[in-house]
Amino acid sequence: MSLIEPQRLKALRKRVIIRFGLAAVLIPAILFAMAGTLNYWQGWLYWMVLIIPMLFAVSYLLRADPELLERRMKSHEREHEQQIIVRLGSAVWVAGFMVIALDLRLQGLNQVPAFIALAADAGVFLGYCLVLWVFRENTYASRTVEVVEGQKVITTGAYSIVRHPMYLGSIIMILFTPIALGSWWAVPVFSLYIPVLIWRIFNEERVLLRDLPGYREYCMKRPYRLVPYVW
Repeated sequence: MSLIEPQRLKALRKRVIIRFGLAAVLIPAILFAMAGTLNYWQGWLYWMVLIIPMLFAVSYLLRADPELLERRMKSHEREHEQQIIVRLGSAVWVAGFMVIALDLRLQGLNQVPAFIALAADAGVFLGYCLVLWVFRENTYASRTVEVVEGQKVITTGAYSIVRHPMYLGSIIMILFTPIALGSWWAVPVFSLYIPVLIWRIFNEERVLLRDLPGYREYCMKRPYRLVPYVW
C-alpha cells in the first residue's frame, strides 16, 4: 500500500473523476455513432464490460495504491522510441474503429452470432482482469516506460509466469474487441496492435535492463515474455 499527502490525493481524485466521467460518456458516444443507432446491444454490453471493472479498479486504487493510479494518469513518454510506438498504437485503434463503423453500416449489426459476441465480451473481461491483477501486484506499473527511485523487480503473481502479463491482458482485450462489437473485418486491423506491443516490449526491456537493478537476473529466471513455453 502506498500513501500520498491529502492535498495531492484530493487533486488526484478530481482528475480521476473527470477522466472517468469523460470515458463513461465518450465510449458509448463513439460506439453508437459507429453503429448509427442506440439499438446496438453489442455496444451497450461492451461499454458495461469496460466501465464497471474500471469503476471498481479506480475505487480500489484510490484507497489501496493512489501512487500507482497517479502513475497511470501520466501519458508523456520520455523515450523517443516509445513516443513513436504510442502514436502507432493510437493509429491502429483509430483505424480499427473506423473499420468497425464501416462494417456495421455496410454489413449490419448482426453479422457476428450473439453467442460469439458474448464469448468475446467474456474474453475482453478476462483480459481486463489480468491487467487488474497486475495493478494489484505491481505498484510500479506505470503507463509510461520509466524506472522510478526505489523501484524493485516484481517476481510474484502473474510476474512469476511471464515477464509482461499486463501486455498479455491488453492483447487479449484488443483481439476480442472487434468481435464483441460485431465486426469480423476489423479483427486483422486490431491484430496490428500485436507487433506494436512487441516493439514496445523490446524497447521497455532495454530500459529496464539498463536502469533497474536485478532485472537481468529476473529475465534469466523468467524466460517467457508473454506466453509460457512459446515466447
